[in-house]
Amino acid sequence: MHADAAKGLHYLDNAATTFPKPESVLQTAVKFCASACVNPGRSTFDLAIEAEDMLRQARTKLTRLFGGTDPNRLVFGYNATDGLNLVIFGMLRRGGHVVSTRLEHNSVLRPIAHCVDDFGAQATLVPFDGHGYVDPDDVRRAIRPDTKLVVVDHASNVIGTVQPVREIGAICREREVPLCIDAAQTGGMVPIDMQAMMVDIVAFTGHKSLLGPMGIGGLCVGPDIEIEHSRAGGTGVNSARRRHLEEYPYRLEFGTPNMMGIAGLASGVDFIEQRGGVAAVYEREMALARILWEGLRETDGVTLYCADSLAARTPVFSFNIAGFDPAEAGARLDVDFNVACRTGLQCAPLVHETIGTSPAGTVRFSLGPFTTEADVRAGVAAVRELAAERR
Repeated sequence: MHADAAKGLHYLDNAATTFPKPESVLQTAVKFCASACVNPGRSTFDLAIEAEDMLRQARTKLTRLFGGTDPNRLVFGYNATDGLNLVIFGMLRRGGHVVSTRLEHNSVLRPIAHCVDDFGAQATLVPFDGHGYVDPDDVRRAIRPDTKLVVVDHASNVIGTVQPVREIGAICREREVPLCIDAAQTGGMVPIDMQAMMVDIVAFTGHKSLLGPMGIGGLCVGPDIEIEHSRAGGTGVNSARRRHLEEYPYRLEFGTPNMMGIAGLASGVDFIEQRGGVAAVYEREMALARILWEGLRETDGVTLYCADSLAARTPVFSFNIAGFDPAEAGARLDVDFNVACRTGLQCAPLVHETIGTSPAGTVRFSLGPFTTEADVRAGVAAVRELAAERR
């Protein structure tokens, strides 16, 4: 299952990308590329029909996974960042107000900043508490008559806390404001039901817990949500029309799709289902997370951030080791202990400003579907050895 490059490596950077990928994902992507990697929907020959059928099945699988209602509103792009750009620019490039949080990744913060600077939009970023959670009432108070969108990180890529999306969704539904969640950290790991959670848009990426290749992701868009075009181009259908198509999925898809990536992503969804589904994946990963959490909490000299309990969180932990700059600690973990992790600001600067770890950031360990207990215990042992050096 593990690639040769991973031999002996304790890979604890799954919040960045899951590694390795299931063998079935690799085989499916390569097989599709070798046998049917032609443009879907552009022609009527047999291979084009086969490619279109694969694309349709992938839309259906992901719509079902997210609790969506219409596979035609499952649109593919590069990743969650790409999808979030489509949503934020599409809804705010004519101005208006957006509500988001200080937990967000730059995939949300930067598009919002551009809309504020370039298009006169206004933004309210609600805080999170000392445990790492947003208060839904803060979202309620932030919504204004001109609010066009609420966008919330489903789970933080820095501190791992899963936000109360259902409660936020109820508020947004009551106020008739669309809710978009950034599910980069949760898609494939934490159950998502758009209807039950009252979520209007899910932005997802394929290369994390969905176990697909890099360079594939997109949006699952609920009914009655209209996102304006911020791009235009070929769709392969209705080519005589001067402007880009309004109907989904073409409304938010542009040019030839990443068919090899989509094939691999669909296989990743199959792999999750074969393992018992998303809830089973989450249960397994959180059982390992308990070992990591207890090990880090019990290590003298380690400061663990926003991890008072394992409730409502993902297996992502940020910490610092007394006497070590995070970058130095990460280098030592790599070189001396063969432990791969992420250090720095993790593309979420406002989280670090809030928890007091800016500008150096933290060390981050994050578990994934192929993390073993041995990997976790090796990470804890390495941290303990470093901590002991500076005591």
